[in-house]
Amino acid sequence: MTDHPNDPLYGKTLKSILEYLTERYSWEELAQEININCFKKDPSIPSSLIFMRKTPWAREKVEQLYLATTRAEEFRKETEKPLDIGI
Repeated sequence: MTDHPNDPLYGKTLKSILEYLTERYSWEELAQEININCFKKDPSIPSSLIFMRKTPWAREKVEQLYLATTRAEEFRKETEKPLDIGI
């Protein structure tokens, strides 16, 4: 994660990212998206944080899923807005 205000991960902690993802996906869905054991066997945020802090590739995959999920939600919100056709 870089320290740049234009970085979408700027100011986001790994814990807040995991909490966001677990509100939207089950642990089983997360394990299907990212094949890591901390999502498969007795999953929890604390155990996942310990693993990801020691494993850069896993953290990167979680961050990429977070970015993809937030972008998809933003796109869905944009497409659901009513059109202002100026009538």
